Amino acid sequence: MYMAYGWPQAIPIESDASTSSSPSDRVVYLKAINRLLLVVSSTHLELWSVSQHKVRLGKYFRDADSVEREGENLQAIWSSDTKSIAVLTSSSYLHIYKIHFSGKRLVIGGKQTPGPVLANILLVIIEKAPFSEKNLVTCNFVCDSKNMLLGLSDGQIQLVSWNGEFPSSFRLCCQPPHAVPDVSSTALIEATSVQESTQCCPRSSAIIQLELSSQLRLLVVLFSSCQIALCSISKKGLKQTQSIKAERWFNTEDAVCASVASDQQILAVGCSRGVVELYDLAENATLLRTISLYDWGYSKEDTGPVSCIAWTPDNCALAVGWKFRGVTVWSASGCRLMCTIRQTGLGSVSSPMVKPNQDLKFEPLFGGTSQVHWDEFGYKLYAIEERPLERILAFSFGKCCLNRGLSGTSYARQIIYGDDRVLIIQPDDTEELKIMHLNLPVSYISQNWPVLHVVASKDGMYLAVAGVHGLILYDLRFKKWRVFGDVTQEQKIECKGLLWLGKIIVVCNYIESSNTYELLFYPRYHLDQSSLLYRKTLLGKPIVMDVLQDYILVTYRPFDVHIFHVKISGELSPSSTPILQLSTVRELSIMTAKSHPASMRFIPEFTAENTSEKNNSQQPSRCLILRANGELSVIDLDDGHEQLLSNSVELFWVTGGHFEEKSNLIEEVSWLDYGHQGMQVWYPSPGVDPFIQEDFLQLDPELEFDREVYPLGLLPNIGVVVGVSQRMSFSACSEFPCFEPSPQAQTILHCLLRHLLQRGKNEEALRLACLSAEKPHFSHCLEWLLFTVFDAEISRQNATKDQLSSGMSSSGNSLLDKTCRLIKNFPEYLEVVVSVARKTDGRHWADLFSAAGRSTELFEECFQRRWYRTAACYILVIAKLEGPAVSQYCALRLLQATLDESLYELAGELVRFLLRSGREYENLATESDTLSPKFLGYFLFRSTSHKQSSDLRSNSFKELSPHIASVKNILESHATHLMSGKELSKLVAFVKGTQFDLVEYLQRERQGSARLENFASGLELIGQKLQMDTLQSRLDAEFLLAHMCSVKFKEWIVVLATLLRRAEVLVDLFRYDLRLWNAYSRTLQSHAAFHDYLDLLNMLEEQLASLSNLKLQNGSAAVSDPSSS
Repeated sequence: MYMAYGWPQAIPIESDASTSSSPSDRVVYLKAINRLLLVVSSTHLELWSVSQHKVRLGKYFRDADSVEREGENLQAIWSSDTKSIAVLTSSSYLHIYKIHFSGKRLVIGGKQTPGPVLANILLVIIEKAPFSEKNLVTCNFVCDSKNMLLGLSDGQIQLVSWNGEFPSSFRLCCQPPHAVPDVSSTALIEATSVQESTQCCPRSSAIIQLELSSQLRLLVVLFSSCQIALCSISKKGLKQTQSIKAERWFNTEDAVCASVASDQQILAVGCSRGVVELYDLAENATLLRTISLYDWGYSKEDTGPVSCIAWTPDNCALAVGWKFRGVTVWSASGCRLMCTIRQTGLGSVSSPMVKPNQDLKFEPLFGGTSQVHWDEFGYKLYAIEERPLERILAFSFGKCCLNRGLSGTSYARQIIYGDDRVLIIQPDDTEELKIMHLNLPVSYISQNWPVLHVVASKDGMYLAVAGVHGLILYDLRFKKWRVFGDVTQEQKIECKGLLWLGKIIVVCNYIESSNTYELLFYPRYHLDQSSLLYRKTLLGKPIVMDVLQDYILVTYRPFDVHIFHVKISGELSPSSTPILQLSTVRELSIMTAKSHPASMRFIPEFTAENTSEKNNSQQPSRCLILRANGELSVIDLDDGHEQLLSNSVELFWVTGGHFEEKSNLIEEVSWLDYGHQGMQVWYPSPGVDPFIQEDFLQLDPELEFDREVYPLGLLPNIGVVVGVSQRMSFSACSEFPCFEPSPQAQTILHCLLRHLLQRGKNEEALRLACLSAEKPHFSHCLEWLLFTVFDAEISRQNATKDQLSSGMSSSGNSLLDKTCRLIKNFPEYLEVVVSVARKTDGRHWADLFSAAGRSTELFEECFQRRWYRTAACYILVIAKLEGPAVSQYCALRLLQATLDESLYELAGELVRFLLRSGREYENLATESDTLSPKFLGYFLFRSTSHKQSSDLRSNSFKELSPHIASVKNILESHATHLMSGKELSKLVAFVKGTQFDLVEYLQRERQGSARLENFASGLELIGQKLQMDTLQSRLDAEFLLAHMCSVKFKEWIVVLATLLRRAEVLVDLFRYDLRLWNAYSRTLQSHAAFHDYLDLLNMLEEQLASLSNLKLQNGSAAVSDPSSS
């Protein structure tokens, strides 16, 4: 699959001031062929090299007279041989250009490049179109090697030759309007031929797009009435217009553009409402699915209608551009791989509907996208931005190894490869997945650009990388490259596929001179012709290859399967001379009308012993086939019988036999696949039907991959599926964001454990769990295992209520019981059980805890282990299953324990629950009448209510209800303990956490635990306890000072204000009590420990003196004023 990386690049398009009457020169055509990029604007043409270095090779500017006389360039097309260009102007003039390459190679960095040479673009033909007098609007061109077709606004199609001739025009025949079926109906009828038709398309229905698939011999015609015609064309090409017949017609609601994926036979239709509809051409153009940005918060008002669609060269993904803003790349299954639109939501400030004139700096294509096009390798996506600047942006893409074609599967490494680099996904020291960029040696990639094949060895320690010629190896342990010593040998290899056969790299080589294919076997320790182990000439062009143990599979068209066995004599080392023998062990020719295979993989034989020795000696007899149309099937290589497994599959992984047994956590899985239905896992079955499927989406909805995460493969040593999604980083120094592939991991451990338990393999499940105990998210896996099993039990209970309940209680050997017994072996058990209980309906808790254990026993175990937070979660369960009295007793014990451990936040939650539960318990008249008040006040429960302070606020226990008095008794006992020990920081945390009424307590304990014996000892002790050099201690002291002031507790006010150096508080206190001031002053001066407060003392003296003078002055003024009397 395709993932964007790096910064977008803007291709600078020139404009001629002499011909540019408009501010911008609009780009009307863009296409990349054979490492060349043609850009046709309204007044000129440019030819670029788009290989490793982007260089303008040639250009052609029309003069001002030509533009005025013949009109601006309107439509264009480039011949497949890159030699001719046809351009239609706005005044209906046809221009034919020829490209002549000079033969002078480019010199970059002082060296000649092996790529394109400089070119000249020459105008050779100018012809006026026959429809010029009718003022018809034209759509795009389509072409083959000799002719072109052009759609007209009157519903006709004009035939044009590459010699500038207009031989004829014709109109497609269609069904009468009442007979044209709607696309919502699957019954599409075939249209009549040209001669038999009684009615043609109305003249008012203009042709707005033509789409040609030479591979399918299909012409798609889109009309302005939103009708789509699927037309067959002759083998002889477009010239035989009488053979172009509309085989099928269907209506769409609002089609505006279309694009065909020939390999997968899918028609993508862009709609004016901003969505893309995918139709299966192999199934009468039935609707497969609809993809859009609606789920990401964007509607038509944000993006506008779809303006363009372009499939990747391998038809695995499609790029969609919108008229108002942005481009998005989707997989065929509907996974969003890349999006330029920032995730700001519907109706945001960056929406063009809200601020149409705002230029959002960090969003490419914010002005809308008029055209998109992929290069021939799929490494670059070119997009034309319409507003405010007409420019071309190039996005770099890396391709994920899709297990297709002639290259093998990378099981131990997840790899994304770009045109000149390899991106390797691997866990770091903290088991977090990271992406490492590995740049290829310049000496190799400069001569053999781009990268075409990348395969990792079975152990994941070596990479084989092949470009246009040759190959190189990379040792991941020692970080060293191994290349061919002789460049001439390297250039003789044109690699079409790579396989790892143990320590041997197998190269599928194409020999251009003889048009033949061969297999080359090189040892990984030496790339040289002298070390070549074997050369096997193939019968023809292979389409898929695979390797398992010592067996190699090669498949030719149409469907001929050959299996070879490799035998090596001697040691594979530079010091020895190993001998490789290759023998054909099986040939199979299969006749089928299905689409050709895109990938085939051996299925290791499943045995009860599953020993490596047996696997090594046994020839594989089954193979998985993924066809180009997404069908996944399994074939018996003995008799050729094929069984269909699934549809709409994009990729799959055969897991068994591909990993080392000591580190493989998924050996019980046969294979996994991914497609439109999501992830599916297949397990081996020795029964009559050897294929049993379990759908991750059906049984494990949490395993559904986010539609922004595309799975790449497996990490068997940690039991996860690895995926990748797009992320964007922004920088003030760059106009565009940087696209960054972000690896994601999804565990499948709980699915494997459930499978083993279902098969009765309890010991194997325990071993697998023990191997995984140190892996990340192990507790999460156990929780989801229990949750999915319990959820299945609930579903069955709803279906068969009485039978299930009796069966669960009597057998004791249900899957739920097995799961609980498995998880009990791990310390996470207590937390896992209560977490599952919190996620399920309380009505089913009895079934869960009948298998997991009695709730009070689990609570007691948590309590003894001092896992108080987990124990607190059991309180509600106990209340439900054991009754409120027992739950209140447990909650009260837990409250006391949490106070002793200074867990005040948890204690506060317990207090709130206790109070509310106690009130509800008292309101139950039938129960409260049977219990004494003392007993009722002792058994309490917690509550989420925040009304504790009002419940506890009373001056007498006699005024309180028994349950409130019990809680208040515990809280005040703890407050007394803290106050007696002057643990003031804990006291503050206690008051804040439990909402304890400190004011009431201080008023009552003024002469009790809150009393200070004397000022000196109190100041010294409290100063030591609070440690006033920290911010938190000062905040605690301020909190206490506020409460002491509210109850006018002078002793504490003096001490805390002194510690905080709050002179204004002390002055306000001493100005009315000079005896207290004198005692305070003498104490600070007489103790050496208080010398740090002498500056505070001097400040207080000055302020008090100034207040005394002011008072005397006011008094004197009053005496001297006779009028005052």
